[in-house]
Amino acid sequence: MAKSEGQIVIKKYANRRLYNTGTSTYVTLDDLAVMVKRGEDFVVQDAKSGEDITHSVLTQIIFEQESKTGNTLLPISFLRQLISFYGDQMQMVVPSYLEHSMQAFTDQQAQMREQINKAFGDTPLGKNLQVPLQLVEEQVRRNTEMFHQAMQMFSPFMAAPPAKDTKKPEAKDIDELKEQLRALQTKLDNLG
Repeated sequence: MAKSEGQIVIKKYANRRLYNTGTSTYVTLDDLAVMVKRGEDFVVQDAKSGEDITHSVLTQIIFEQESKTGNTLLPISFLRQLISFYGDQMQMVVPSYLEHSMQAFTDQQAQMREQINKAFGDTPLGKNLQVPLQLVEEQVRRNTEMFHQAMQMFSPFMAAPPAKDTKKPEAKDIDELKEQLRALQTKLDNLG
């Protein structure tokens, strides 16, 4: 059977060869990477057992892309954070969060391309215009803040993201204590 509910079935044999049952041809991991970029939906099955091994094959594609291009998408700090979630109580939340974050990033990228196309049309500038780094950094910052907020809902003891306050932490704490003392004094005055 070549397709399963619109998905292309790729069989992986013991000799590590991958066979696209939809086209009746052998394919490579690079071919599968191209299929992903084209948005083609496929599932990879172990040819002998029929087990779904799509996750491990996609992970292998990422590993190869990271190794051979020199342009890594996964910074070391991100990999360390990801590894730290294995076995953690938050492990079950991370996949959903990452999936939603990547979808939001993809949607925003499409919107930005559309806006650039509307603004510059089919001009050379429009074709070569790159997304400003500040916008990407801002989105990463927002996603990180959302992630911290989501984590705090599940674990109230998790550290909050760093505050964007220009005062030193000690001065801020003192100001908060002074305000609390003023509020208590007001309440005492009102009672008396």
